[in-house]
Amino acid sequence: MLTALSIRDIVLIEKLDIGFEAGLSVLTGETGAGKSILLDALALALGFRGDGGLVRAGQSKGQITAIFDIQADHPVHWFLQDNDLREDADEPVILRRIQNADGKTRAFVNDNPVSAGLLRKLGDMLVEIHGQHDDRALVDTASHRALLDAFGGLEEDVASLNADYQHWRKAHDALNRLEAKVSAAAREADYLRSSVNELVELAPREGEENELADRRQMMMKAEKIAGDIDDARDVLLGSASPVPVIANTLKRLERKAEEVPGLLEVTIEHLAAALDQLSEAQMAIEAAMRDAEFSPQDLEDTEERLFALRAASRKYGVPVENLATLSQKLRKDLDDLDAGEEQLAQLEEKVRMSRIALEKQADKLSRKRMKAAATLQKAVMAELPALKLEQAEFIVNLASDPEKITAEGHDIVEFHVRTNPGSRAGPMMKVASGGELSRFLLALKVVLADRGSAPTLVFDEIDTGVGGAVADAIGKRLARLADQVQVLSVTHAPQVAARADNHLLIAKGAGQNGGIATTLCEISDSARLEEVARMLSGAQITDEARAAAQKLIAHTE
Repeated sequence: MLTALSIRDIVLIEKLDIGFEAGLSVLTGETGAGKSILLDALALALGFRGDGGLVRAGQSKGQITAIFDIQADHPVHWFLQDNDLREDADEPVILRRIQNADGKTRAFVNDNPVSAGLLRKLGDMLVEIHGQHDDRALVDTASHRALLDAFGGLEEDVASLNADYQHWRKAHDALNRLEAKVSAAAREADYLRSSVNELVELAPREGEENELADRRQMMMKAEKIAGDIDDARDVLLGSASPVPVIANTLKRLERKAEEVPGLLEVTIEHLAAALDQLSEAQMAIEAAMRDAEFSPQDLEDTEERLFALRAASRKYGVPVENLATLSQKLRKDLDDLDAGEEQLAQLEEKVRMSRIALEKQADKLSRKRMKAAATLQKAVMAELPALKLEQAEFIVNLASDPEKITAEGHDIVEFHVRTNPGSRAGPMMKVASGGELSRFLLALKVVLADRGSAPTLVFDEIDTGVGGAVADAIGKRLARLADQVQVLSVTHAPQVAARADNHLLIAKGAGQNGGIATTLCEISDSARLEEVARMLSGAQITDEARAAAQKLIAHTE
């Protein structure tokens, strides 16, 4: 509920700090005292459109702060968490709006800067204002279906329908994607088949281009040095090879070394090592010759394969290393085309079955809504006679279009009224006059008090133009509402004021810096008696008025 409202420099309000309690709080005062300004300030804090004209004359800006104490299980806490504005559940929710004289505004939630749009969404969850403001939830036909569902306790049915809708939507979207894919593939079937055949025949491998390029480069270089390798082989293995000479020399020295110990050992070791190195060189040159051996056909085949891969790369617009992946993709597309009819048939059946389940659930919900609509209509009608709307009719207009199912079903719900017998029924906002509309909304709100209501309700002069028994009926219903939620009512009716749990008096007085300023204070006992007497008699308060006020207050307590 709203626990405090702080206003600085808004129109006639110089500085105002107000505390609010649970139950029914009424705001009274003479015409022009500033009651509408107070509500304008509250509306600004809730995210309504700003206006530089709201700033007090001579000031550059005004500021409004609204503080709320919200139950731990209220959706407001989840909204704050989703928008990174989470506060401790035990801490108050603080909305603050700064209105500059140039028309610009700044908004804050728990001292975090937010957009005016986000502030408005949060404000709508915290407070409903019924009266001179046009953006009332009960008048907005877009909210009527949700209000009916809340009244009928159909939230779980709506959630179940939403799950069925999402299941059908997912299957339907998958079918659309497959149909588009198969259709596109069918248009390019000939090209697709020829491409697949060409790539399958080519059979590209990942990394093959580099292998072929390296091999080609090696063969071309080997061709250039083939003569040098052959000459080296003749030197090491031909008739001019030094190996036999060195071997014979080594044998002779080995025989003589025994005759002169210690003289030839070093020479023998070096010659033996030389023979070993020459033997390894011979094996290496033979290996080099084998590696360098290729036929011109090998080079031609390698180049032909390399050039074929690169030609395919240019044709299909992908790097050579991606040809294998492209081949797999095109084959899959071809498989999808060939298997498309079977897959389409399976998906079509899935969509059909999910649609049947969705329609069944939507029809079930629609029947429950019809019952809830009849009960709601009857409950609101029971409230109308006491509100001097005994000839009026409240109608829950429920239209269904099974062909147009949304996540909420196929029902369109609007609250209509007929103000006089024989007249044409229509939307409340169009058919009812201002006073009638306020009373219709009050009756509806009383019936919906414990379902889908904001924790704070504000009624702005809904008793205008009525008196006596009707005003008393309005007061009774506001009091009943206050048993469920916090109610603030700006009123001129003493019958309403007499039922207040808290009475706030708005008046004009001298400002701190001169001029006129709006003041507000809570009154009780004799001061409250005097104010109710003023509301009964006017400017001149008589003893009879005081007696009547005393009787009225005592009667309602």
